[in-house]
Amino acid sequence: MQPGDAVTLFDGRGGEFEATVLRMGRSDVAVQVGMHRAIERESRHALHLAVGMPANERMDWLVEKATELGVLSIQPLQTARSVVRLSGERAEKKRAHWEAIAIAACEQCGRNRVPTIHPVRTLAQWIGPPGAGTRGLVLSLADDASAVTEIRAPSAGQDGASVVMLSGPEGGLTSSEEVDAIAHGFAPVSLGPRILRAETAAIAALALLAG
Repeated sequence: MQPGDAVTLFDGRGGEFEATVLRMGRSDVAVQVGMHRAIERESRHALHLAVGMPANERMDWLVEKATELGVLSIQPLQTARSVVRLSGERAEKKRAHWEAIAIAACEQCGRNRVPTIHPVRTLAQWIGPPGAGTRGLVLSLADDASAVTEIRAPSAGQDGASVVMLSGPEGGLTSSEEVDAIAHGFAPVSLGPRILRAETAAIAALALLAG
């Protein structure tokens, strides 16, 4: 971009600003900030994802796509079957890396509210009742089809509904982790008869819930 070009800015608190580039430096840009426009591009529902971190770059892809689908927060989890193990400074560096991916995804898709990327926690540290007015769902790999229901988006009359989606890593949650989630008020749900990759399952679930 060059001086005189128009640019759109957002600060993550809603809406966006018209601006004009005044100067392009090597490491900084000066702009003239103009009018604020109260534009929102958020999902009809408050979607939150808690996910057992998939390995390699798959978590990066998951954060990017979850942001595009309108998720409000992402909780990276370490579970019994997690391949990725993060703690301390390494975990914080990864969280900052995923936050940068979320910001870039917002720039690409036009969102002006950046989802919160929570610090890495174990499932045992994180698990608890979903909270008042929040629907908790856990992706289940149970063989007994009668024990789970297929995911459905909140009905048209439930705009603003809050949903927490818990999804496992490669191999899914263990049966004991799933039982623990159900005991805390999470309803077991399925994506159908096929077994999807960890990152695909989480994104498919969010796409269905976004309605």
